Amino acid sequence: MQIVATMFWRRLDLPGHDACRLEKHGDGWQLDGAAVFRSENGQPARLDYRVHCDKAWHAKWGRVRGWVGSLAVDYAIARASNGAWTLNDQPAQGLAHCTDLDLGFTPATNLLALRRLNLSVGESAESPAAWLDLDDEGLSALVQTYERRTESDYWYQAARFDYEALLVVTPDGFVTDYPKLWQSEG
Repeated sequence: MQIVATMFWRRLDLPGHDACRLEKHGDGWQLDGAAVFRSENGQPARLDYRVHCDKAWHAKWGRVRGWVGSLAVDYAIARASNGAWTLNDQPAQGLAHCTDLDLGFTPATNLLALRRLNLSVGESAESPAAWLDLDDEGLSALVQTYERRTESDYWYQAARFDYEALLVVTPDGFVTDYPKLWQSEG
């Protein structure tokens, strides 16, 4: 295991922080992090997460453990070679077209799509992700679009949430400025 980069964010829409590191594991990649925040319903939350990708940045599996208020959280997410997704060993339907895993409570997982897409300046692409919804306790499809405007700037759209903004990204792929949601703190 080799640590490639680290990031620390402050949440802007609610109180919270997130710390993450990108690791090289053999011929694959791994995000390893922890988020501490106040949920939208006011409950304090602490979630540890890990997402593993193959060498081409295709999500293979993820794990989220911790708690939100008095509720324990323990999710095991996997993507089979045929594209089928499971959540805690139960099939998650309608996600075979999704390549990425997006953990909605952290900005860390945007790195996976950005690294996989490897866009040149002026290029854009859709990036369908299996999105973990803590409120629903399930996985669903999230279509995201990235357009690389400069070496560090990407126009990002997620129509499902009526969200679009200019993301600022490090050379390693971590988002440093996620308008109205997250800001890096060094």
